[in-house]
Amino acid sequence: MSLNSFISFKHSLYALSGIFILMLYSCLQKNLFPKVESSYFGTTDDGIEIQEYSLKNNHGMVVKVISFGGIITSLEIPDDKGAIGDVVLGFNELKDYLERSPYFGALVGRYGNRIANASFELEGVTYDLEANDGVNHLHGGLKGFDKVVWEIEPKETQQGPSLILSYTSPDMEEGYPGNLSVEVVYLLTDQNELKVSYSATTDKKTVVNLTLHSYFNLSADFSKDILDHRVQILADQFLPVNNTLIPTGDFSSVKGTPFDFLSEKSIGKEIENVDEQLNRGMGYDHCFVLNDSNKGMRLAAKVVHSESGRVMEVFTDQPAIQFYTGNFLDGTLPSKQGGFYQHRTGFCLETQHYPDSPNQKNFPSTILNSGEHYQTQTIYKFSILKE
Repeated sequence: MSLNSFISFKHSLYALSGIFILMLYSCLQKNLFPKVESSYFGTTDDGIEIQEYSLKNNHGMVVKVISFGGIITSLEIPDDKGAIGDVVLGFNELKDYLERSPYFGALVGRYGNRIANASFELEGVTYDLEANDGVNHLHGGLKGFDKVVWEIEPKETQQGPSLILSYTSPDMEEGYPGNLSVEVVYLLTDQNELKVSYSATTDKKTVVNLTLHSYFNLSADFSKDILDHRVQILADQFLPVNNTLIPTGDFSSVKGTPFDFLSEKSIGKEIENVDEQLNRGMGYDHCFVLNDSNKGMRLAAKVVHSESGRVMEVFTDQPAIQFYTGNFLDGTLPSKQGGFYQHRTGFCLETQHYPDSPNQKNFPSTILNSGEHYQTQTIYKFSILKE
């Protein structure tokens, strides 16, 4: 090669390198790199491959979801020093979700929470459900939505990366009437919001109460309990329960009780108080009647972890939220970080309708008629504590 040819070739390389750098910069500017990725997570006992999908935003937040149960397996957010940490309890292996999960991160349906005596009446017909919580029905039964394989469609949107999950529950599955078509959308925004949108239709009158059952620990250290987390719940009333955790039908004021979270206080402040309701729940495991239930989407709860600086706000259009403090975690379930999940190492804030509504006429109705469209949304927004 002559000297002139070599110089010309070198200049061409420089030009191509410049073009590549400009293209790379353009991709970064326009966010054209994929924000949704998938990988193999495991195989069910009947041979179905389960995929794990990762949603990523531009601020280091990552949400991972598997097709089994629509389960959020990981939710990574920065602390006040910029360190990224996973703040939801779960497992590293599919077999643990299959065999012994206490609804870690799962989509719950057809009916979140409890239904008394595992039955309800609709238009004069009694429907018998699976009794999987003593004599009661809990979170959709033996094979609720937390144990089915969802179809998942990844989608990049202007708001952020998303997953569209769909499942059709056949008529009389777990005892519920009607073919119920369900769609749930997980959307991650650059405002560090995880938006969860639920929709459903039925071909026959039925009852529906969908929710998400993530266990949070904002410290991102699962060897620590959550008693130092400060919680605010915007609810003047809660639903007292009987000794099987079914609402009595009464509405109790939170004022002057350990259930008053109208102002921020630590979970551990009164959880060990001598109190009949705390004793029945082994801690907090109660439905709070949210204020301004007729005003649509609004702030329902806020959680602050001072040590890490992490803050979580929960917005919803639902009438209630179940606050659960991991009272049944007993050191037998393996942690993602090694060791085992101990007592009260995670809390839940499950947006929903009231437990046992199909049997309690003074509670808001959870009936969905043919031709109607069930639609609701909850937003989990994460931020850093401001001084």
